[in-house]
Amino acid sequence: MHACRVVLVRTQNAGNLGSVARAMRNFGVRELVLVNPEASPLDEQAVALATRHASDILESARVVTTLSEALAGCVMSAGTSARTGGLYRRQSVLSLPQAAPRLVEAMLAGPVALVFGPERTGLENHEITTLTWQVTIPTSDEYPVMNLAQAVVVCLWELRRTWLNRDHAERVPDATSLAPTEIASAEDQERLFAHLRQALTRIRYLRGGRANALFHGIRHLLARANPSPMEVRLLLGLARQMEYVAQRTVWEEPE
Repeated sequence: MHACRVVLVRTQNAGNLGSVARAMRNFGVRELVLVNPEASPLDEQAVALATRHASDILESARVVTTLSEALAGCVMSAGTSARTGGLYRRQSVLSLPQAAPRLVEAMLAGPVALVFGPERTGLENHEITTLTWQVTIPTSDEYPVMNLAQAVVVCLWELRRTWLNRDHAERVPDATSLAPTEIASAEDQERLFAHLRQALTRIRYLRGGRANALFHGIRHLLARANPSPMEVRLLLGLARQMEYVAQRTVWEEPE
């Protein structure tokens, strides 16, 4: 479980920071990263709710300015949100029980991130698009929005339960199993997506008002495939070749 990283984005309530730290200690997770927090991890309320058992998690929490920094080094990421409608969310949604086995397998290759948005708004669309998966917790339709710290507890419990079941079960390899050492890092995948978007724009595949939506679909298609470092290098070469050809092509403007 040390391969799991908890990322909190723009957290507003110091009490939630302390409660999250305590939950992390309960489930054996150590790494806490805060993206532009509004509350301080050293606030008295945070420290009180963390108790002495988890105060060190607050003290060692890393504060960064962007979600990309928080995901650095991770091989997979999942963000929680109760909102599943719209183009940028519905393509990558998994329930927590569906997501946990994928995250556990990826943990054998490197760090994975569980990402939680701010209390008032949750994760924004542009943040969801940078993650491998959006995860929903199967709550009641009458009131699906959970308290931040409670959502962290539920996710870490499901992840630890899945990890323990995997650890004690006999695993029979099959042809569809992913080799856990073959997942490219978040930084390498982001570099690929940047080059690929530029190349597809230059060859005029991405044009007009639907360019963002179209590339979002391509991005998540590749991210869900868990590309290996070699596959990322292969696709980077393809993107660079497209750019090379595009620079030397005279394009006819449509009438």
